[in-house]
Amino acid sequence: MTESNPLLDFSGLPRFDAIAPAHVQPAIVQLLADNRALIDGLAEEPQAATWDNFAAPLADGVERLARAWGVVGHLHAVNDVPEWREAYNRMLPEVSRFYAELGQNLKLFAKYKSILESAAYPALSPARRRIIDNEVRDFRLSGAELAEEQKPRFQAIQEELATLAAKFSENLLDATKAFGEIVTDEAELAGLPPDAIQAAREAAEKDGKEGWKFTLHMPSYWPVQQFAASRRLREALYRASTTRASEFGPAELDNTPLIRRILELRQEEARMLGYRNFAEVSLVPKMAASVGQVLGFLRDLARKARPFAEKDVADLRDFARRELGLATLEPWDMGYASEKLRQARYAFSEQEVKAYFTEPRVLAGLFHVVESLYGVRIKPDSAPTWHEDVRFFRIEDADGGRVGQFYLDPYARETKRGGAWMDEAVSRRRVAAGMQTPGAYLACNFPRPVGGKPATFSHDDVETLFHEAGHGLHHLLTRVEELGVSGIHGVEWDAVELPSQFMENYCWEWDVLRRMSGHVDTGEPLPRELFDKMLAARNFQSGMLTVRQIEFALFDMLLHSEFDPRGEDSVLDLLYAVREEVAVTFPPPWNRFPNSFSHIFAGGYAAGYYSYKWAEVLSADSYAAFEEAGNPFDPDVGRRFLDEIIATGGARPALENFRAFRGRDPQVDALLRHSGMIQPSRI
Repeated sequence: MTESNPLLDFSGLPRFDAIAPAHVQPAIVQLLADNRALIDGLAEEPQAATWDNFAAPLADGVERLARAWGVVGHLHAVNDVPEWREAYNRMLPEVSRFYAELGQNLKLFAKYKSILESAAYPALSPARRRIIDNEVRDFRLSGAELAEEQKPRFQAIQEELATLAAKFSENLLDATKAFGEIVTDEAELAGLPPDAIQAAREAAEKDGKEGWKFTLHMPSYWPVQQFAASRRLREALYRASTTRASEFGPAELDNTPLIRRILELRQEEARMLGYRNFAEVSLVPKMAASVGQVLGFLRDLARKARPFAEKDVADLRDFARRELGLATLEPWDMGYASEKLRQARYAFSEQEVKAYFTEPRVLAGLFHVVESLYGVRIKPDSAPTWHEDVRFFRIEDADGGRVGQFYLDPYARETKRGGAWMDEAVSRRRVAAGMQTPGAYLACNFPRPVGGKPATFSHDDVETLFHEAGHGLHHLLTRVEELGVSGIHGVEWDAVELPSQFMENYCWEWDVLRRMSGHVDTGEPLPRELFDKMLAARNFQSGMLTVRQIEFALFDMLLHSEFDPRGEDSVLDLLYAVREEVAVTFPPPWNRFPNSFSHIFAGGYAAGYYSYKWAEVLSADSYAAFEEAGNPFDPDVGRRFLDEIIATGGARPALENFRAFRGRDPQVDALLRHSGMIQPSRI
């Protein structure tokens, strides 16, 4: 069967050269049937449940389904053509129903509880005990203890939420693809970098149009916001971007009713489980103890950041008025004016910096950092991929043994979901044949090469690549052998950003940037003088950026804890109230930011967006250990970071991991210092 349906071949990495949309339904139907048969057998097994006769075989069966469905979901994200969208959506309700049924199976729940309460439980390894604890918790959160008459409704909620999340994401992608601004007057290109102009020319030619085509995909959109002297062009793209998937476009792509319905269902789910709101449900498996703790954390950080944010925006408005003739600073002026102010204040431009970061040099620099920190080697490898842009690599240990493998899909495409992310292809675990080594996907949306030259990355792009690589390393360098807590599995959501944000710090180390830079035309490394200017500008507008992140996080948490989706107030009313509390800039009333907030409506960040700032405290404090040692590659600190944080994964609570590494609880000081909001102390 594996020969006729490559989705059912689990002997190695996915066979992307053979997998087609037609394989999805038969493979998933078979795997669902296999798992249901396995579950029935395990549930009725009269012997007392143990790890070996119950937990292990159940994990084996479910992993096969998760791996196959993970491939389908991945291809839906990176190649969202009609055939893959249809194949994914056809089976999404069935897969959602299976997991809802699994989570509510009282017989399985009872067996996990019996292991937890057995005399054998203390003798299990810490990783296995952690898995049993997590399973008991997750069964409760999945409605296992609901009355039988309530379970069908709970299952229906899970299925509908999965469908709505997929539709939200698809609407946003379709709305993004639908827009194109054709410019025929060359004067409107003033200020734009040559590579952005060239890419726009090629986009227009691809459509058979004269002139230049600009889109809402980030490699096209952001250079316009940052560099285009044409205020009309900036406004046109800003308006189109901030009204995507809203009532201002086609009704069939409007995410507004989906948002309301998602919130209603989440609230209903929470109350069925005995919680007051969805935020309380979301926090059960996280580090944060309560909604109040999160709100207090965010508001305290806002209080500390707001004076800096107010100064940032006052400086920007004054500069725009004096130097740019902009009496009123509109939202579509912010990026442009900020770039002009940066150039005036620090005597360099983002475009000047970008010329030094070519893709080959950046990748080599990233790999050098990883190899120096963790004592591994990264080498090109070969495997079937889903697109010609994709590259494939292997990670080896000091003896040449394979540690893991990863795919890198770097460029934006019309059929690819926006943003950047890491996901698992295969997880490390011990199986009968030996050790199953992990595999990961790293996906970004960087500008592709134009004009026959290598792709060049902004410094922000470089940070994004290092960030996603950090997630990948968390998954790939694990030493845990049990699936449920291997790599990123079982890691609290508000701690999962620690390894990724930690890696971003290396994008500010001179020795790292010198090694990884080379001018696209001359090959010359980044000049020290330019780096010093970048360093001086590192915290440029950090106050504004911090309160903006807090705005998103506070909106998300209040939306899922205090907002009544059936009440008279709208989602936008809540967003306005949050802005009044923490924001220093205000978008126009027609801005529909929630309609594109995929993190909380189509991703895993519902009542969890605060995780970025929460984990940033952990990551900054972790990097401070290297600063205290006086060496960003200190071998002893690096070894402890690998041992206690990266390699341990979810086998231990994240706070215990951090304490084992730092010898104390996390402190916010390093984050404030890195952000320029307190004076550095001697370290």
